[in-house]
Amino acid sequence: MTLNAMTLNEMIADLESEQDSLDQIVADLDEASWKLATDSPGWTIADQISHLQFFDERAALAMDDPEAFAVDRRLIISSAPRDLSVELGRRVSGVELFQAWRLSRLALIDAAQKVDPTVRVPWYGPSMAVKSFLTARLMECWAHGEDIAQVVGVLRKPSARLKHVAHIGVGARAFSLMINQLPEDSRSIRVELTAPDGELWTWGDESSEQRVLGDALDFCLVVTQRRALPDSQLTVLGDSATRWMQIAQAFAGAPTRKT
Repeated sequence: MTLNAMTLNEMIADLESEQDSLDQIVADLDEASWKLATDSPGWTIADQISHLQFFDERAALAMDDPEAFAVDRRLIISSAPRDLSVELGRRVSGVELFQAWRLSRLALIDAAQKVDPTVRVPWYGPSMAVKSFLTARLMECWAHGEDIAQVVGVLRKPSARLKHVAHIGVGARAFSLMINQLPEDSRSIRVELTAPDGELWTWGDESSEQRVLGDALDFCLVVTQRRALPDSQLTVLGDSATRWMQIAQAFAGAPTRKT
Protein backbone atom coordinates (compact mmCIF):
# COMPACT_ATOMS: atom_id res chain seq x y z
CA MET A 1 0.00 0.00 0.00
CA THR A 2 1.23 3.49 -0.83
CA LEU A 3 1.09 6.06 1.95
CA ASN A 4 -1.24 8.20 -0.15
CA ALA A 5 -3.71 5.32 -0.27
CA MET A 6 -3.58 4.80 3.50
CA THR A 7 -6.74 5.81 5.31
CA LEU A 8 -6.71 8.20 8.24
CA ASN A 9 -7.65 5.37 10.60
CA GLU A 10 -4.72 3.31 9.34
CA MET A 11 -2.40 6.27 9.89
CA ILE A 12 -3.72 6.70 13.43
CA ALA A 13 -3.18 2.99 14.11
CA ASP A 14 0.45 3.25 12.99
CA LEU A 15 1.01 6.28 15.22
CA GLU A 16 -0.47 4.41 18.18
CA SER A 17 1.76 1.41 17.47
CA GLU A 18 4.85 3.63 17.38
CA GLN A 19 3.88 5.23 20.67
CA ASP A 20 3.24 1.81 22.21
CA SER A 21 6.68 0.65 21.07
CA LEU A 22 8.33 3.48 23.00
CA ASP A 23 5.96 3.03 25.94
CA GLN A 24 7.25 -0.53 26.40
CA ILE A 25 10.83 0.76 26.65
CA VAL A 26 10.25 3.45 29.28
CA ALA A 27 7.36 1.99 31.32
CA ASP A 28 9.58 0.21 33.84
CA LEU A 29 12.51 2.63 34.08
CA ASP A 30 13.68 3.40 37.60
CA GLU A 31 14.13 7.00 38.67
CA ALA A 32 17.88 7.00 38.08
CA SER A 33 17.44 5.78 34.51
CA TRP A 34 15.21 8.73 33.64
CA LYS A 35 18.21 10.97 34.28
CA LEU A 36 20.56 9.12 31.93
CA ALA A 37 22.09 11.29 29.21
CA THR A 38 21.11 10.57 25.61
CA ASP A 39 22.94 11.23 22.36
CA SER A 40 21.04 14.51 21.97
CA PRO A 41 23.41 17.06 23.58
CA GLY A 42 22.23 18.12 27.03
CA TRP A 43 19.12 15.93 26.98
CA THR A 44 18.28 13.06 29.31
CA ILE A 45 15.69 10.34 28.76
CA ALA A 46 13.29 12.50 30.80
CA ASP A 47 13.94 15.44 28.47
CA GLN A 48 13.15 13.30 25.44
CA ILE A 49 9.81 12.10 26.83
CA SER A 50 9.01 15.57 28.16
CA HIS A 51 9.52 16.98 24.66
CA LEU A 52 7.16 14.38 23.19
CA GLN A 53 4.60 14.99 25.93
CA PHE A 54 4.70 18.74 25.36
CA PHE A 55 4.20 18.58 21.61
CA ASP A 56 1.71 15.71 21.64
CA GLU A 57 -0.38 17.91 23.94
CA ARG A 58 -0.11 20.82 21.56
CA ALA A 59 -0.80 18.63 18.55
CA ALA A 60 -4.08 17.61 20.17
CA LEU A 61 -4.87 21.28 20.81
CA ALA A 62 -4.07 22.19 17.19
CA MET A 63 -6.67 19.71 15.96
CA ASP A 64 -9.25 20.34 18.71
CA ASP A 65 -9.08 24.14 18.91
CA PRO A 66 -6.93 25.92 16.29
CA GLU A 67 -7.66 29.36 17.78
CA ALA A 68 -6.49 28.33 21.25
CA PHE A 69 -3.44 26.71 19.63
CA ALA A 70 -2.59 30.01 17.89
CA VAL A 71 -2.58 31.79 21.25
CA ASP A 72 -0.43 29.08 22.82
CA ARG A 73 1.94 29.14 19.84
CA ARG A 74 2.57 32.86 20.31
CA LEU A 75 3.43 32.28 23.96
CA ILE A 76 5.86 29.50 23.10
CA ILE A 77 7.57 31.48 20.35
CA SER A 78 7.89 34.53 22.60
CA SER A 79 9.57 32.41 25.30
CA ALA A 80 12.58 31.57 23.08
CA PRO A 81 15.36 30.69 23.69
CA ARG A 82 13.83 29.07 26.79
CA ASP A 83 12.79 25.49 25.92
CA LEU A 84 9.43 24.94 27.54
CA SER A 85 9.20 21.40 26.18
CA VAL A 86 11.70 19.95 28.67
CA GLU A 87 10.56 21.79 31.78
CA LEU A 88 7.97 19.26 32.95
CA GLY A 89 10.49 16.43 32.79
CA ARG A 90 12.93 18.42 34.92
CA ARG A 91 10.29 19.25 37.52
CA VAL A 92 8.51 15.94 38.19
CA SER A 93 9.46 12.33 38.82
CA GLY A 94 9.88 9.83 36.02
CA VAL A 95 6.63 8.10 36.94
CA GLU A 96 4.71 11.39 36.85
CA LEU A 97 6.26 12.32 33.52
CA PHE A 98 5.45 8.93 32.05
CA GLN A 99 1.80 9.23 33.09
CA ALA A 100 1.64 12.78 31.69
CA TRP A 101 2.97 11.54 28.34
CA ARG A 102 0.42 8.74 28.27
CA LEU A 103 -2.40 11.23 28.82
CA SER A 104 -1.07 13.60 26.16
CA ARG A 105 -0.69 10.94 23.51
CA LEU A 106 -4.14 9.57 24.27
CA ALA A 107 -5.48 13.11 23.80
CA LEU A 108 -3.60 13.31 20.49
CA ILE A 109 -5.15 10.06 19.25
CA ASP A 110 -8.60 11.15 20.41
CA ALA A 111 -8.27 14.48 18.58
CA ALA A 112 -7.06 12.71 15.42
CA GLN A 113 -10.09 10.43 15.48
CA LYS A 114 -12.46 13.39 15.72
CA VAL A 115 -10.81 15.92 13.39
CA ASP A 116 -12.24 16.68 9.95
CA PRO A 117 -9.79 14.82 7.66
CA THR A 118 -10.07 17.55 5.00
CA VAL A 119 -8.77 20.41 7.17
CA ARG A 120 -5.22 21.66 7.41
CA VAL A 121 -3.76 21.55 10.89
CA PRO A 122 -1.83 24.62 12.10
CA TRP A 123 1.65 24.09 13.50
CA TYR A 124 4.86 26.05 14.11
CA GLY A 125 5.65 26.24 10.42
CA PRO A 126 3.22 25.83 7.51
CA SER A 127 -0.11 24.12 8.22
CA MET A 128 -0.32 20.46 7.23
CA ALA A 129 -2.87 17.98 5.96
CA VAL A 130 -4.06 15.73 8.78
CA LYS A 131 -2.24 12.58 7.61
CA SER A 132 0.99 14.53 7.07
CA PHE A 133 0.60 16.06 10.51
CA LEU A 134 0.27 12.64 12.13
CA THR A 135 3.18 11.33 10.07
CA ALA A 136 5.33 14.08 11.60
CA ARG A 137 4.23 13.03 15.09
CA LEU A 138 5.13 9.40 14.30
CA MET A 139 8.52 10.44 12.94
CA GLU A 140 9.33 12.41 16.07
CA CYS A 141 8.22 9.58 18.36
CA TRP A 142 10.36 7.12 16.42
CA ALA A 143 13.44 9.37 16.43
CA HIS A 144 13.32 10.15 20.14
CA GLY A 145 12.62 6.48 20.75
CA GLU A 146 15.85 5.61 18.97
CA ASP A 147 17.78 7.95 21.27
CA ILE A 148 16.24 6.34 24.34
CA ALA A 149 16.61 2.77 23.13
CA GLN A 150 20.33 3.30 22.57
CA VAL A 151 20.83 4.50 26.14
CA VAL A 152 18.98 1.63 27.80
CA GLY A 153 20.43 -1.00 25.46
CA VAL A 154 17.22 -2.02 23.71
CA LEU A 155 17.58 -3.12 20.10
CA ARG A 156 14.30 -2.24 18.42
CA LYS A 157 13.23 -4.39 15.51
CA PRO A 158 12.59 -2.15 12.47
CA SER A 159 8.99 -2.18 11.28
CA ALA A 160 7.02 -1.14 8.21
CA ARG A 161 6.27 2.12 10.07
CA LEU A 162 9.70 3.28 8.93
CA LYS A 163 8.07 4.10 5.61
CA HIS A 164 6.40 7.10 7.26
CA VAL A 165 9.75 8.35 8.53
CA ALA A 166 11.40 7.82 5.14
CA HIS A 167 8.50 9.53 3.35
CA ILE A 168 8.71 12.66 5.47
CA GLY A 169 12.49 12.62 5.08
CA VAL A 170 12.20 12.58 1.29
CA GLY A 171 9.50 15.25 1.37
CA ALA A 172 11.61 17.54 3.56
CA ARG A 173 14.36 17.89 0.95
CA ALA A 174 13.38 21.46 -0.07
CA PHE A 175 13.05 22.44 3.59
CA SER A 176 16.52 21.03 4.35
CA LEU A 177 18.07 23.13 1.58
CA MET A 178 16.18 26.25 2.65
CA ILE A 179 17.16 26.19 6.34
CA ASN A 180 20.78 25.66 5.34
CA GLN A 181 20.58 28.65 2.98
CA LEU A 182 21.27 26.54 -0.08
CA PRO A 183 19.64 27.26 -3.47
CA GLU A 184 16.50 25.46 -4.57
CA ASP A 185 17.13 22.33 -6.59
CA SER A 186 14.35 20.97 -8.78
CA ARG A 187 16.24 17.94 -10.10
CA SER A 188 14.45 14.71 -9.29
CA ILE A 189 16.26 12.33 -6.96
CA ARG A 190 15.48 8.64 -7.10
CA VAL A 191 15.35 7.09 -3.63
CA GLU A 192 15.27 3.30 -3.40
CA LEU A 193 15.20 1.77 0.08
CA THR A 194 15.04 -1.82 1.20
CA ALA A 195 12.26 -2.21 3.77
CA PRO A 196 12.58 -4.44 6.86
CA ASP A 197 10.60 -7.18 5.08
CA GLY A 198 12.70 -6.93 1.91
CA GLU A 199 10.20 -4.88 -0.09
CA LEU A 200 11.61 -2.02 -2.17
CA TRP A 201 10.30 1.46 -1.31
CA THR A 202 10.81 4.06 -4.01
CA TRP A 203 10.41 7.80 -4.55
CA GLY A 204 11.31 10.04 -7.49
CA ASP A 205 11.96 9.61 -11.18
CA GLU A 206 13.12 6.08 -12.00
CA SER A 207 15.40 7.40 -14.77
CA SER A 208 17.16 10.03 -12.65
CA GLU A 209 20.94 9.76 -12.30
CA GLN A 210 20.65 11.44 -8.90
CA ARG A 211 20.10 8.50 -6.53
CA VAL A 212 20.02 7.45 -2.88
CA LEU A 213 20.10 3.69 -2.40
CA GLY A 214 20.25 1.49 0.67
CA ASP A 215 18.56 0.22 3.79
CA ALA A 216 15.42 1.99 5.01
CA LEU A 217 16.57 2.10 8.64
CA ASP A 218 19.92 3.55 7.62
CA PHE A 219 18.17 6.28 5.59
CA CYS A 220 15.76 7.10 8.42
CA LEU A 221 18.60 7.43 10.91
CA VAL A 222 20.39 9.85 8.57
CA VAL A 223 17.38 12.07 7.77
CA THR A 224 16.46 12.32 11.47
CA GLN A 225 20.13 13.06 12.16
CA ARG A 226 20.65 10.07 14.39
CA ARG A 227 23.47 8.87 12.12
CA ALA A 228 26.00 10.90 10.14
CA LEU A 229 25.99 10.22 6.41
CA PRO A 230 29.65 9.01 6.37
CA ASP A 231 28.74 6.47 9.06
CA SER A 232 25.90 5.04 6.96
CA GLN A 233 26.00 2.38 4.27
CA LEU A 234 23.87 4.45 1.89
CA THR A 235 24.95 4.82 -1.73
CA VAL A 236 24.53 8.43 -2.84
CA LEU A 237 25.05 9.27 -6.52
CA GLY A 238 25.10 12.75 -8.07
CA ASP A 239 25.79 16.23 -6.77
CA SER A 240 22.15 17.08 -6.00
CA ALA A 241 21.66 13.88 -4.03
CA THR A 242 24.94 14.38 -2.17
CA ARG A 243 24.19 18.01 -1.31
CA TRP A 244 20.79 17.02 0.09
CA MET A 245 21.89 14.00 2.08
CA GLN A 246 24.73 15.89 3.73
CA ILE A 247 22.20 18.22 5.39
CA ALA A 248 18.96 16.17 5.24
CA GLN A 249 16.63 17.06 8.12
CA ALA A 250 13.18 15.54 8.49
CA PHE A 251 12.14 17.59 11.52
CA ALA A 252 11.23 21.26 11.84
CA GLY A 253 13.42 23.90 13.42
CA ALA A 254 16.84 25.41 12.85
CA PRO A 255 19.45 23.35 10.98
CA THR A 256 21.41 20.84 12.98
CA ARG A 257 24.07 18.37 11.96
CA LYS A 258 24.96 14.90 13.22
CA THR A 259 28.73 14.56 13.44
